[in-house]
Amino acid sequence: MPLGLQGAYLAGERTAQDELRAKLLDVANHLLLTIGPESLSMRRIATEAGCSTTVIYTMFGSKEGLAEALYLEGFERFRRRLEAVPPQPDCLERLTALGAAYREAALAEPGYYSLMFERAIPGFTPSERARTLARAALNIFDRVIADCISAGRLVPTQPRKIADVLWAAAQGAISLERAGHLRDGSAFDAATRSVIYRYLAEDPPTG
Repeated sequence: MPLGLQGAYLAGERTAQDELRAKLLDVANHLLLTIGPESLSMRRIATEAGCSTTVIYTMFGSKEGLAEALYLEGFERFRRRLEAVPPQPDCLERLTALGAAYREAALAEPGYYSLMFERAIPGFTPSERARTLARAALNIFDRVIADCISAGRLVPTQPRKIADVLWAAAQGAISLERAGHLRDGSAFDAATRSVIYRYLAEDPPTG
């Protein structure tokens, strides 16, 4: 790491760039949510953010690059919410708490959620690298499921197998709730708990 004045300058420059990037993503997310994908022109975003289009092209490369940055930012926001879930004395309780936090993240971030899971930007397809990074943002589920398997609470299998089924159940309930077909999170709780119960070990450890 550079030291002295040069280091302070470079650190300040990185901070300023990170703040500008966050602001541009917030503006783009707001436009996507309130107006729609047709509003995501570089000129419109630059006007709303109070910067030049050159800055946006330099930072994201293209509209496709901006869409991918939004996609990844959405998963990063989910990751932060999941990582903030307090530890639980029981691994199954922690898994249930993570599910509740996932639903809360989906409902709290409708613009990002629509881009992540509902193809809110026509024609945008995330790259394989972005898909890999996005799935890695949810790896906390794999880790907690692995803990449950090690503790003998869930059947021995690949943690990802259970995580994917749990994810599918959660996404189905969330999509119906977002579309107005479900009033609250009771169906989400039932769907996700049924997956967990499906993989419960027949003979849990005692003592």
